[in-house]
Amino acid sequence: MNGQNRKDVTKGLKVAIVLKKDQRTGIETEGVVKDLLTNSSFHPHGIKVRLEDGQIGRVCRIIDKSN
Repeated sequence: MNGQNRKDVTKGLKVAIVLKKDQRTGIETEGVVKDLLTNSSFHPHGIKVRLEDGQIGRVCRIIDKSN
């Protein structure tokens, strides 16, 4: 799953995000979702989330669906 559908992204899920500053390079940051910031059910660039450590970015892939 690529994180474009809001229904696939939930709190406590381990994901890889791309931070705003890393959009050109595509560097991924891993973390656990604290809050979902995108209200729409789909976003072509990924659902925007806040990680537990406070970083904000768009989900590029879901790492662990078992949580």
